[in-house]
Amino acid sequence: MKRIAGFVVFVASVVSGVSVLTPQVYAQARSQSSMSQQDSVGDQQGRAKAHTELGMLYYQSGNMSIALDEAQIAIESEGNYAPAYNLMGLIRMYLQEKPLAQENFERASRLAPGDAEIANNYGWFLCQNGREREAIKLFQTAATNPLYKTPTKPYTNAGLCTLRLKDDKGADDFFQLAARADQSNTQALFHIADIAFRRADYLNAKKFIDEVLRISEPNADSLWLALRVERKIGDRSVEASYASQLRRKFAGTPQHQALLQGQFE
Repeated sequence: MKRIAGFVVFVASVVSGVSVLTPQVYAQARSQSSMSQQDSVGDQQGRAKAHTELGMLYYQSGNMSIALDEAQIAIESEGNYAPAYNLMGLIRMYLQEKPLAQENFERASRLAPGDAEIANNYGWFLCQNGREREAIKLFQTAATNPLYKTPTKPYTNAGLCTLRLKDDKGADDFFQLAARADQSNTQALFHIADIAFRRADYLNAKKFIDEVLRISEPNADSLWLALRVERKIGDRSVEASYASQLRRKFAGTPQHQALLQGQFE
């Protein structure tokens, strides 16, 4: 059965259709961003930074129209400000405007070749567009940057991208690095468990999926994997418990349908 990816990819996250910024908060933020520049009139990079940060807030809340406006203002304020092009790349990627996304990510990368966040985001764009090997190199560059505080993100993305190449061993190596960098990274832990399950290493699969369920709320993916692990190990009571949760909380999902049809592989 085709597995459903139910975890969050580590790019700047988007909550589609939900705006956490009201018009009043937006106006206040715009005012504050302008006020922050009053002591340095003509500070183009300061204005670009303020509008980029505001645009990123709108991007993360799913309001692409205003995010796009803010990114454009940032670029007009300072044409060599790499984070503004990175934001523009993320927005264009979300809008499925692939040529424009690539153009902006490339510009950001040229302006800030050592920026780990830009490398991570551009890498994810490349991974989604059939350029996995190029993407993995960018993820490795980002993850090994000693100044980057969250290497777990590009390591996880490298693992996801490597899975697209049908390379479970390589993907597992990246997910292990991601989990080592952040022991609460449930996305990495889930995929370690999933890979272990596929290679019939059921005890390790149980170890890692149990950890996922211990530190995070279960979803259809994690419950379905845990159920199948317990089925292989032979613990029918725990298997039944997971089946009950799957029926109760995630009725109608592909995982629930697979349970009803007895498709455990």
